[in-house]
Amino acid sequence: MLRLIATIRKEWLLLLRDKAGLALLFAMPVVLITVMALIQDAPFKDYQEVKFDILTVDNDQARLGRYIREGLGASGQFNVVDSLNGRPLSEAQARQLVAEGDYKISITIPKGATGEIVSNANKIVNDISKRMGIPAQLPVRAIANDSLAVQLYFDPAAKKAFKSAIRQALDNFLTQVQTDLLLERIQMQLKSKDSTATDTFPAIRLKAVGLQETSIGEGKQIDVISNSVQHNVPAWSIFAMFFIVIPIAGNMIREREDGSLVRMKLIPGNYAEILGGKLLFFVGVCLVQFYLMMMVGLYAMPLLGLPRLQLGVDHVAGFLTAFSIGMAATAYGILIGTLFKTPNQALNFGAISIVILSAIGGIWIPLEIMPEGIQTIGRLSPLSWGLDAINDIYLRNGNTRYVLPDIARLLGCGLVMLGIAAWVEQRRIS
Repeated sequence: MLRLIATIRKEWLLLLRDKAGLALLFAMPVVLITVMALIQDAPFKDYQEVKFDILTVDNDQARLGRYIREGLGASGQFNVVDSLNGRPLSEAQARQLVAEGDYKISITIPKGATGEIVSNANKIVNDISKRMGIPAQLPVRAIANDSLAVQLYFDPAAKKAFKSAIRQALDNFLTQVQTDLLLERIQMQLKSKDSTATDTFPAIRLKAVGLQETSIGEGKQIDVISNSVQHNVPAWSIFAMFFIVIPIAGNMIREREDGSLVRMKLIPGNYAEILGGKLLFFVGVCLVQFYLMMMVGLYAMPLLGLPRLQLGVDHVAGFLTAFSIGMAATAYGILIGTLFKTPNQALNFGAISIVILSAIGGIWIPLEIMPEGIQTIGRLSPLSWGLDAINDIYLRNGNTRYVLPDIARLLGCGLVMLGIAAWVEQRRIS
């Protein structure tokens, strides 16, 4: 116990002695998460909150064009622009503006598009009527124009996901307007057959089953959206916590060089108590770091115009996860400080290995979009376990039971690294 207390006191004094290092230990992570959240705010908003200007050239001037303009406007994600400087847009003008990157997308609705849809609907209804023995025939164009199509022009720099989302939305509008017109024609034909139900003929309802989104998280009252703050604050906090390896490894090597480690070992007790003292002290530092970062996400980010960080519903699970991450990070620092003999070796290896583990662990970019082989390796990174657990708590409103496997992996990994460090140091003593 004496060794444990002495070790904690020594680490505290060493930390206080280096006031600049102490300030950097907490200030740099704050700067890091703030900068990363600000930089990545726009890409995260891309398909959530940002409204895009969309050029619309309506050569049809009928129902299809009106339907598309109203649908895009009602979606809340697009500002429909159909004129510039008080003049209606032409297709050539819109195409040039998109090619120059002034706008991301242009839509041209061809002349006669609605007429073609109506003719096609009439043809279908006529075919059905003929099979039912109804004589009335709706007008149909003699020659169908199969070349008619709503023309899309995308900015060459537009993302593939953006193009896919626009195509999907427009396809839905086209399907909807064609379905509505077909149902109108069917209803019209049925009215003409049933003379007793002229004006009171019931409307045909096509959509019998709709869609309903229901939260599946534990705390269903919270609807958390993944945004730059929700990703970057926890992710880069974990990264900063693992950088605790630098002061830990540096201190341990200096202790061996100036003989303070020998003096510590002269105190009666087990070497495990020295490791335990270092572990408790630096896990405490990691926890202070982590919750300082969370406070920045809660209170400072909204002042910069960024979303407020959501901490989920189970704060005990959040604390246990932060403790487990801190323990894994501290144990890694102790292991590096034990294995390497000079500060240059330890600091270079420690810093670069943390950068690599964070890169493959999904801190920089989500693990899901990496190649399959890298994903397999990345899932072995302790930073990946920590980030998965934090996301489960903050984004999916998970509880302690939900993140228990990740906590167990972090604690197990920390204990293994401490065991190796103790074994190496014991062999060095003997």
